[in-house]
Amino acid sequence: MHRRQMLLNMLLASAALSLPLGAYATQIRNARIWRSDDKLRLVLDLSGPVQYKTFTLTSPDRLIIDISGARLTGDFNQLALANTPIKSIRSGHYGTGEDTRIVLDLTAPVKLNSFLLGPEGSQGHRLVLDMGDSAHIHAPAAVIAAAPVSAPPSLPTPEKGQRKRDIMVVVDAGHGGKDPGAIGSRGEREKDVVLSIAQLLAKRLKREKGYDVRLVRNDDFFVPLRKRVDLAHKYNADMFISVHADAAPRLTASGASVFALSEGGATSATARFMAQRENGADLLGANSLLNLKDKDPMLAGVILDMSMNATIAASLQLGNTILGSLADVTSLHQKRVEQAGFAVLKSPDVPSILVETGFISNAKDSQRLVTARHQQAVADGLFDGLQQYFRRNPPVGSYVAWQEEQKLINQALV
Repeated sequence: MHRRQMLLNMLLASAALSLPLGAYATQIRNARIWRSDDKLRLVLDLSGPVQYKTFTLTSPDRLIIDISGARLTGDFNQLALANTPIKSIRSGHYGTGEDTRIVLDLTAPVKLNSFLLGPEGSQGHRLVLDMGDSAHIHAPAAVIAAAPVSAPPSLPTPEKGQRKRDIMVVVDAGHGGKDPGAIGSRGEREKDVVLSIAQLLAKRLKREKGYDVRLVRNDDFFVPLRKRVDLAHKYNADMFISVHADAAPRLTASGASVFALSEGGATSATARFMAQRENGADLLGANSLLNLKDKDPMLAGVILDMSMNATIAASLQLGNTILGSLADVTSLHQKRVEQAGFAVLKSPDVPSILVETGFISNAKDSQRLVTARHQQAVADGLFDGLQQYFRRNPPVGSYVAWQEEQKLINQALV
């Protein structure tokens, strides 16, 4: 429960992890600084919400702020740094996208408390960094900064007593038991194809250090949609992926697709058809999945909406990464993540996607989907996409988060 609440807090703090392809980068417009008796506060004014990560380095002391999907349009020259722990500030691009790295050269180590603030009054989005020596500075629930770490000479393993948790992935093989799913022209059954792919994906995840996996079903039995989502919460999932190989309205429709939840209308007629086909009468009340019983009804509604919006944003980013990975192993039906009201995706605090690995109603897709070689290729493509996503967005306290921090520490560019 604690881990799921931490994930929810992270999602609330970063409602736009990464928007669909083509979105403009957030601007880092301005920086302000002032000092009180026990801390130095640096505020970055932003044009929109961001995802960020911080870590520290020693010899010399530095504080690193990595801001994803953002570019610097202002500068730090006007800041009065005299008599502060900051000697200088420099910045530049890093990674392959619109990401900005800000480096604070320090006179001594600092204790950091960082958090995001949304628009309020005349103020827009802000990233606040409080630096001080006081042991009484506590980060609020919305903090997503990584814990400070010191730079080792090489990539070590976590110390004893400080075990980093595994990322939990719940894999849902669609249909099963009395529900065969779609049937191909030669009698191929969707439930059999997707179970094989789900099992192969689970085996691959199990082999990778830092990951754990649970299958919603590991045999031919039926699981109601509500139960599938309940299992994701039971296992404190960091991500939920539902694997399908449905029939399409048109027999000529082919290729893989990725779907995320939409609380509004579907993004296409196909997405609407797929959601209606999958949902049936087994719809889900998402508000029962968050612990909101002690909240005022209006507040509970606001929390649910914020959580769902943030989770959908994360799901879209995950879906785009998966779609790019699948493009290397199979043809795509759509080159964008589609959205519709899939009941199985209605977890307000777990990023969730539904992957159509192909259309079993299409003769060529069906012929490939039943082969062990293609099933393995699809499973490998799903794994590669998941791994890419979590390397960019590692859950706080996970082994992968620690591993990515160590890689940054050992990079020669800082």
